[in-house]
Amino acid sequence: MKELIDAWKRVDRNKIAALLSVVPGLGHLYKHHYGAALAIMLPGNILMVFIAAWLSFATLGLALILVPAVWFSGVAAAAYYATDEHGMHPWLHVWNYRRAKPAMLGKKT
Repeated sequence: MKELIDAWKRVDRNKIAALLSVVPGLGHLYKHHYGAALAIMLPGNILMVFIAAWLSFATLGLALILVPAVWFSGVAAAAYYATDEHGMHPWLHVWNYRRAKPAMLGKKT
């Protein structure tokens, strides 16, 4: 089990985020960019489907392939190059509160 945990610590989080972007927005969610993830998942995907459907009439259906392909690759690249905010949000890691120093949590001593 220790080997598995050590291997998971060495995994490139950028590649995992790009792979998770098969569902656009999950890569950003994995890297703790919550606002961007919600913007991509809800209105971004709906807008992409609307644009692909609208352009499919003018392109004889080619837009149904090209628009999602460009969208998925763009979101995956954005997730790959996004900064990793993992560990920057102490309120998400409540199990560390007992072991944390008061200065780390913003409390004055």
